[in-house]
Amino acid sequence: MEIVDDLFSDYDRAKEVKEFDETKAGVKGLVDSGVVKIPRFFIHPPEKLPSPLSNKIASDISQLVPVIDLKGFASEQRSEIVNEIRAAAETWGTFKMVNHGVPSATMAELLEGIRQFHEQPKEVKMEWYSRDTSLLVRYISNGSLFHASTPAHWRDTLACAFPNEQLDKDELPQVCRQAITEFMKCMVKLKEMLSELLSEALGLSSDYLASSDCLSSESVVCNYYPICPEPELTLGAPKHSDPFVLTILLQDHIGGLQVLHQNQWVDVPPVDGALIANIGDFMQLITNDRFKSVEHRVLAGKIGARVSAACFFMPSTANKLKAYGPIKELLSENNPPLYKETHLTEYRGQYRSTGLDGTTLSIFKLP
Repeated sequence: MEIVDDLFSDYDRAKEVKEFDETKAGVKGLVDSGVVKIPRFFIHPPEKLPSPLSNKIASDISQLVPVIDLKGFASEQRSEIVNEIRAAAETWGTFKMVNHGVPSATMAELLEGIRQFHEQPKEVKMEWYSRDTSLLVRYISNGSLFHASTPAHWRDTLACAFPNEQLDKDELPQVCRQAITEFMKCMVKLKEMLSELLSEALGLSSDYLASSDCLSSESVVCNYYPICPEPELTLGAPKHSDPFVLTILLQDHIGGLQVLHQNQWVDVPPVDGALIANIGDFMQLITNDRFKSVEHRVLAGKIGARVSAACFFMPSTANKLKAYGPIKELLSENNPPLYKETHLTEYRGQYRSTGLDGTTLSIFKLP
């Protein structure tokens, strides 16, 4: 009851949020200042937070998150891998990948680069702080901070956009420039592999998704989740699904990621050397619900600062008005379109109005 009272007590949220944002120090700045109580605007309603029962259930079935070995993708094992990806995309919307071709050193260097960026002096870091969404590179804490109905998340982010795979590396912060550049080169190669395998899993030609330009632009968000003094009151990221086509996630050893499967929260414990693929809302739309986007969240914690990198793939930004809808080759009299056509400008506008909370898919559902 005390949490609820705090949430709905009469206090000046706008003033408190503005003061926090103007520090340009993010959540880590709060931790560095020695806070022992989190600000009220970070507190989530009890029904949105994990319960001891849900945590127990998640631990019991965590081993069921699919793990797919991509080592034989260019051999006779390819059809088996395609079948495994199909099953995971249709039932879970997520899977771990091993033997994916990204060097361990490249992943370790990125995680260290992200940590170094977020842990450098505030005076250096704040130069990158901005809420201007047109910037290709920016540091931010809580993109939806000023949404009055949305509690803030215990997380800071360095966001880097690569429209149509183009970004001058000199625009990236020096401390993590090389690490991000090398990691993104690997992500483009892995995306090309997954694009073929996902196309084949849909029964389409291997170049189908690539030729549709639905994976032509990418961005990477380099997240930092500081130690939280009251992790039971907030979340690193709330329940949501990614609005993109595909997400490739790298997480460190701390853990905290959970996915929703069959109405139960499932822990996704870190596996050394593994990457995670998440199906996004846009993929669910164009596959007409064949592939399911995965709802997930990140718990706050006291153990240590968590670092992750999420690489998002989406349609080309070169033609923001290009229409996308359910793939016609997947439709039939018994499988009519479930969604209306949309374009990138409309789709992104709807997502930004919703914020990082839930899904935007229902907006595009046909009656």
